[in-house]
Amino acid sequence: MTALPKAPALVRTWFGDARAWDSLLLEVRTPSAEGFVANIVPVDDLAFEGLSAAELVARQEGGTAVSFLADERTLTDAEHPVLAVRVLRRSHVDEQPFRVVPAALWSVENNISTGNMDWADFTRSADDGGVFRGF
Repeated sequence: MTALPKAPALVRTWFGDARAWDSLLLEVRTPSAEGFVANIVPVDDLAFEGLSAAELVARQEGGTAVSFLADERTLTDAEHPVLAVRVLRRSHVDEQPFRVVPAALWSVENNISTGNMDWADFTRSADDGGVFRGF
């Protein structure tokens, strides 16, 4: 079984468009206007094709607080909305996955990883379509 990193990961789960994946990585690695970047480990391995959010949580248990999935929607939608997944979950809190545009992914990763903000801070700020675009 292929292991996932203990660090925040951006896991490719759909392999229909390699150029879209390359474009997504470039977007995610581009610093914000303030110089912030997401501290993520890109995972591009066919072993994770079709990986669900629940499977990601089970496979990264005991690791990071948050990771991200680049699924078919991510790689076919012009905005590349990545699925943010709360890996280190608290049983008494609803921490459902939400979508985040690549330019705002750093904010989710940085703030959740450091405990600076709560999951709900992001879900409350997502638009009607469930996509977080920044504060």
